[in-house]
Amino acid sequence: MKTAIGLLLGLAIGVLCRLGDVPLPAPPVLVGALLVLAMTLGYVLTDRFAAHRAATTRHLCGGPTGEAGR
Repeated sequence: MKTAIGLLLGLAIGVLCRLGDVPLPAPPVLVGALLVLAMTLGYVLTDRFAAHRAATTRHLCGGPTGEAGR
């Protein structure tokens, strides 16, 4: 869902920039566009796979008191 919203927002910004004769806020060369694409894919993949892993070191965290659990 977040990816679809991001794509729609990007499309809307592109349309508004074109209609208002404002230069696009993106690199005009292929390498820059690929960099933006790679960063976006990295963010999406990290959000999908890394954010939902089980916490394996939770027992080492101190919590509000700072004391590690046993």
